[in-house]
Amino acid sequence: MRLKLFPLIVISAMLIPVQNLCAQRIKGSDTVLPIAQQTAEEYMKEKPDARVTVTGGGSGVGISALLDGTADLAMASRAIKFSEKMKAKSTGKDIKEVIIAGDALAVVVHPGNPVSKLTRQQLEDIFRGKITNWKEVGGEDRKIVVYSRETSSGTYEFFKESVLKNKNYMSSSLSMPATGAVIQSVSQTKGAIGYVGLAYVSPRIKALAVSYEGGDYALPTPENATNGTYPIVRPLYYYYDAKNTERVTPLLDFILSSKGQAIIKQGGYIPVS
Repeated sequence: MRLKLFPLIVISAMLIPVQNLCAQRIKGSDTVLPIAQQTAEEYMKEKPDARVTVTGGGSGVGISALLDGTADLAMASRAIKFSEKMKAKSTGKDIKEVIIAGDALAVVVHPGNPVSKLTRQQLEDIFRGKITNWKEVGGEDRKIVVYSRETSSGTYEFFKESVLKNKNYMSSSLSMPATGAVIQSVSQTKGAIGYVGLAYVSPRIKALAVSYEGGDYALPTPENATNGTYPIVRPLYYYYDAKNTERVTPLLDFILSSKGQAIIKQGGYIPVS
């Protein structure tokens, strides 16, 4: 009886690593989510044995999932924090970083808002509560309603760093759990202002031209982000544990390939190559 079971046990043990290598769990940034889904779909077409699941939730959520072992890859629209690196180190994880694309962060308002451009200083004053009416920046006499992302969002962190110069948001800003919620709120509120990744810009909302420190105004477009004329641009990241390098490398290689980068460009993001 033991002799009959022994070959089955060996075969089962040999299959386990293959299954693990084919399964990928990706979690994190809502900004990265669209291209993560698109590249994963194409990757699975090329490798029918692969199984990739992609879910959002924010950069902080993705990195937390990576650290607690419930994700193989974390999507992030900001760099990993020092505190997250220390937590990884304390649990024996060696976190590796890969930049897979670039993104322009668009400042958006209701389509009916006549304001079409703002300076970085005006944006800082609006999101910090110093400017509270659109007439103060050449618009209608209407209260400004500020929409932001939740604190676990990498987009929240990047906007604070790049636009607010690390100053705090106004306490009365309305925190949204996802990019879709920002779009819906801004599209339905005439006095609204918010920010979203470039790939999410649509006719439902209006993107503003932005000027930094006396420079020319530029709209958020892939071209302006690539040539440097649009100022609010950031890298997008995948993070993984070094011990899973063999598992994640095939997917990362596909994303960074010419085919993967073409998908990224078609999605409205900035290729890294």
